[in-house]
Amino acid sequence: MSVSIEFWGAARTVTGSMHLLQVGKKRILLDCGMYHGHREEAFQRNKNFPFDPRSIDAVVLSHAHIDHSGNLPGLVHQGFSGPIFCTGATESLCAVMLKDSAYIQERDVEFINKRHKKKGRPPAEALYTQEDVLDTADLFESRAYSKAFEVVDGVQCRFEDAGHILGSATVSLTLQSNGFRTTLAYSGDLGRPNLPILRDPVLIGDDQTEYLICESTYGGRFHKPVHDMEDQLLQPILRAIERRGKIVIPAFSVGRTQEVVYILHELRKSGRLGHIPVFVDSPLSVNVTDVFRKHPECFDEETLAILNASDDNDPFGFSQLTYIRTLEESKELNERPGPFIVIAASGMCEAGRIVHHLANSVGDPRNMILIVGYQAENTLGKRLVLREPVVNIFGEPHELRAEVVVLNSFSAHADRNELLEYLRRFPRRPLRRIFLVHGDPDQSEKFGAALAEEHFGDVLIPARSNRVTLA
Repeated sequence: MSVSIEFWGAARTVTGSMHLLQVGKKRILLDCGMYHGHREEAFQRNKNFPFDPRSIDAVVLSHAHIDHSGNLPGLVHQGFSGPIFCTGATESLCAVMLKDSAYIQERDVEFINKRHKKKGRPPAEALYTQEDVLDTADLFESRAYSKAFEVVDGVQCRFEDAGHILGSATVSLTLQSNGFRTTLAYSGDLGRPNLPILRDPVLIGDDQTEYLICESTYGGRFHKPVHDMEDQLLQPILRAIERRGKIVIPAFSVGRTQEVVYILHELRKSGRLGHIPVFVDSPLSVNVTDVFRKHPECFDEETLAILNASDDNDPFGFSQLTYIRTLEESKELNERPGPFIVIAASGMCEAGRIVHHLANSVGDPRNMILIVGYQAENTLGKRLVLREPVVNIFGEPHELRAEVVVLNSFSAHADRNELLEYLRRFPRRPLRRIFLVHGDPDQSEKFGAALAEEHFGDVLIPARSNRVTLA
């Protein structure tokens, strides 16, 4: 029996991470993420798996971001019943994130169907329900960092800290079938060294690693230094405050929201930012922040020191910060005059309360849209980054007159130099091939060229459905 990899998601794109390993008769899925893009295309791709979900023996999950975990309930809905291995923090995050994903889908479908009914269109449907999420939660099996465990017969796994979000992991897999043995490493999403809150990435490769699946989100770009993050956030905020505008920050509920809140806390504590109201308008972010507090094993020494200093020095809950829980409170923000800051999900502006805030803010030149995360092609967030003069929100055109500011230094993804520095620590001799995933084609190609210059050998940028036999 052969050992092979099939690339079904995040292949020449950055969403829908999903890679299928065949080891003898066993089939293991690395991640099962939700694909984001044009609404109908995304729905069809997420709904129709390119394999029978019942044929999958286990899932190994790198982290809880929806583009890596978000279609697990869909997999379960269609018959998957095996274990889902991940870290403890990832399991805790998925418990709230997948429930929120199902809730958002159900609410968005209700909103869209009101419009469809008026226009005589057929009703839309959600990919999965909250009941599917409950069934999925029963399948999670958490494992500690740095401790090997068995996934299925012939497959051993070890997690190390990826430094990307709370609980994120790089994955080392030892694959054995009919006397053949090889080691495959999977980067998941790699974080940046020295980011606030989380520990730095830990190397997953060793002198046995022969194959590596590596992300390349920013494989051709360079971030500004981490130590400049406070100034980069402060300066545009002060500009918007001066014109009494609203500052709308689309942010992923996991990682980015807590990071922005942490830096705002530091700016306020140092006296560089006055008493501007800050609203986190995402029930998921509230729950996720509670999960953060329960997993200090993922924090760096500086954050632990702050949290342990005193009860009134919580970087996730300073005095000018309000966590919005109800829909009524969220709607009130649309009538509130600036200046104030509102942070809301989803990070790519495709769903959730951020879409409503954008609909009520993009047309006013006093306002500011602060982009602090990666925006995939064909998303509303990407169209804002490109500063298209007119953007469609809920199917209606809106003139973009608000100022758009893009802060790539806030990315939780390593840039080209940081990726190269991580890979340079791999022993070269056993490393036979590198597969570049989770990157737009131009970024993967630029990073592939950089690897060639460093004499890393065989580098492949797989397309969706590509299958590579290892033995």
